[in-house]
Amino acid sequence: MNRRQFIQTSLGGTILYLGGPRLAASVGECAVPKLISPGCRRSKVKVARLYLGIPNAHYPNPTMDLAAEVKAYQDRFAGFKDELADVDFVVDELIGSPEQLAPLKDRLRNVDGILAIHLTLRTLPAMKELLALGRPTMVFSAPYSGHEWFYLSELRRHELGRKMECVLTTDYHELAAAIRPFRALHHLQEAKVLNLAAACHPEGYPKDVKAKFGTEITLVSLDRMLDVYNSVPDADARAETERWTKNATAVVEPSAEEIFKSCKLALAFQKLMDEEKATVMTADCYGSMYHRTPAYPCIGFARLNDLGLGGVCQSDLPCAMTHIILQGLTGRPGFVCNPTFDFSTNTTTLIHCLGCTKMDGPDKPAAPYKLRSVMERQEGAVPQVRMRIGQRVTQAILADMSTLRYFTGQITDVPETERGCRTQITVKLDGNAERLWQGYSAGIHRVSCYGDLSQDLARFCRFAELNIVNEAM
Repeated sequence: MNRRQFIQTSLGGTILYLGGPRLAASVGECAVPKLISPGCRRSKVKVARLYLGIPNAHYPNPTMDLAAEVKAYQDRFAGFKDELADVDFVVDELIGSPEQLAPLKDRLRNVDGILAIHLTLRTLPAMKELLALGRPTMVFSAPYSGHEWFYLSELRRHELGRKMECVLTTDYHELAAAIRPFRALHHLQEAKVLNLAAACHPEGYPKDVKAKFGTEITLVSLDRMLDVYNSVPDADARAETERWTKNATAVVEPSAEEIFKSCKLALAFQKLMDEEKATVMTADCYGSMYHRTPAYPCIGFARLNDLGLGGVCQSDLPCAMTHIILQGLTGRPGFVCNPTFDFSTNTTTLIHCLGCTKMDGPDKPAAPYKLRSVMERQEGAVPQVRMRIGQRVTQAILADMSTLRYFTGQITDVPETERGCRTQITVKLDGNAERLWQGYSAGIHRVSCYGDLSQDLARFCRFAELNIVNEAM
C-alpha cells in the first residue's frame, strides 16, 4: 500500500491529495482526524490489549463475570473509536497465568506497546512474565481490581519494571491516553526527515537517531529541490497564493511575487515529501541555503504543519525529532521558538517569525494570521500567527539521545512588536523564570505545543528510556 492509499483508506476518505494534477489541501481546507498524522503512513500503531483476570479470584468478588467485565471495557473502547482510529489491537486476549501468556509471546515482542487491563487478584505472576518481555507496558487498574498495585509499585523501581507505568483510576479515558506514548514511539520508528542543506548535515546525529528511535534523516540537495520547484505548475502556485492571501487578516510587507514564490516552494515541499515518503522537512534557511532557494521556506513549513506533517526551521534536527514526539502524543504541531525572559513577571516570551496556524491540530480551525516579512532580514513572506491567550502550553527539546528537557506554562499575551520575531507568545511559567535561565542548555530553540503534556512526556520518556528534566523547577 502506498502513502496515498494508506491515507485514503485509514482516514476514511481523501484528506490529503498528494501529487496528481492539483496539489490541493491548503490552509483552511484540511480535514484530518486530530490524532492521525501521515507519520503513520506505513502501518497503524500496533497495541496488545490484554485483560488480566482469573475466575473465582475472591477479590474483587468471587462471583465476578469476567466475560461481562471484558465486554464493559470493549464498550468503553468503542467510545474512543475516533481517538484510536490509527490503532490496531493486534493481540486482544483475556489471560490470567504465565501459561496462558506463553503462546502470545512472539506476537507481543513485535508490538509498539502493551495495554494490560487489571481485572482481578492473583494475576501478579502473569504480570511479571509480561514485563519480562521488555516492551513498553501500561497497566490500567481501576479501584477494587486487586492488590497487585502494591507489588507493581515496587517493580517499577527495579529493572523488571523499567518500561512499565501503572494508572490507578476510574477515569476510563486514560485507556486511550495510555496509548499516546506508544503512538509517539511508532511515529518515530516510521518517520523520515528531509534536511535541505549544503553544509550543516551532521554525520553522527542521524546515525544516533536511527539507532535509538529508528527515524531516518536524509540530506536533500539544492538541485533536487530546484527540480521539484520548477515542476510545480504556476497555476497551482497562484491558487495557493490566493488562498494564503485571502485567509490572512492583513498582508503587510510581502509583495504578491514574494508570496507566489513562497507558495510555489510550499507545494514543492509537499511534492518532494510525497516522493520521498517523508513526514518532516527542515532547511538551513539562514546558513548554507540562504538566498539559494527561490524563497524563504516559512509558508511551506507552516503549510506542512497545518497538514499534520512537519516543517522545522534552520536545519534544527533535534527540533524535528521533538516535533515528531509531540505530534505523536497530541496530534498537534509544534511552534519552533526561542525565549526571552522577564524575571519581574516570571514569564518567557517565545518568539520566531514562522508561526503555525493550526496549533489545535489539522482538523481544527486556523488561528488568525498576517503575512509579514522575516523581521531580522526584512524580506521574504511568513505567517505571523496570533495564538490563543489563556492556552496552556508545553515547551520541549530532545536534548540528546538520553535526555528530554521541558517546561510548562500559560499564554498571557501575544505581543506584536517591531522587535524580535513576528510570531510571539508570552508564557507565565509554572516554574521559575530565573531557574529556567540559569540551567538553559541544549541549544536556544524549543518546540512549543498546546496543552500541559507533563504526564504524556513522562510516560514517553520512561518507555523510550530517556531522562526527563523540568527546566523551570
